[in-house]
Amino acid sequence: MEPAMSNPAQITPPTNALRMKVGGGFGINADAIARAEEALKAMSAQFGQWLNDEIVKLDKAQADIREQGYNPTTAEALYFRAHDLKGLGTTYEYPLVTRIAGSLCKMLDDADRRMTAPVVVLDAHIDAIRAVVRDQIKTDEHPTGRALAETLEARVADHLAG
Repeated sequence: MEPAMSNPAQITPPTNALRMKVGGGFGINADAIARAEEALKAMSAQFGQWLNDEIVKLDKAQADIREQGYNPTTAEALYFRAHDLKGLGTTYEYPLVTRIAGSLCKMLDDADRRMTAPVVVLDAHIDAIRAVVRDQIKTDEHPTGRALAETLEARVADHLAG
């Protein structure tokens, strides 16, 4: 019979050496955050124009699909536009745009399945984004915005399940 081996492992609690080196909040300074928030607030007047610029790019992606057909190049261009809007919508004070663009991204994320996406559902997402910005429906607390988002998400789920 072999003697029982003792467990030589020793647990050492982590130190806060990194925190001490970079500052109490891992380098995030409360004053810096406040300055960044002020800068963002100052830029907020331009959010509408920047969002409209993104909508113009989205319209171009849709027009390219109509003119050139839905092919890997036009599909990828639409995906990049949707991905940008997913990231920028909330920043530009339109979380509903982020949600709808996120639904569109979900349908286009997988490059191997991207070409099976029904163009009518792609168009519905694009039209919805355009409509919520035009009508200034910023959140899904608005009943129309919620209905739009839920309907589009259901179509994407049906497509991905099918």
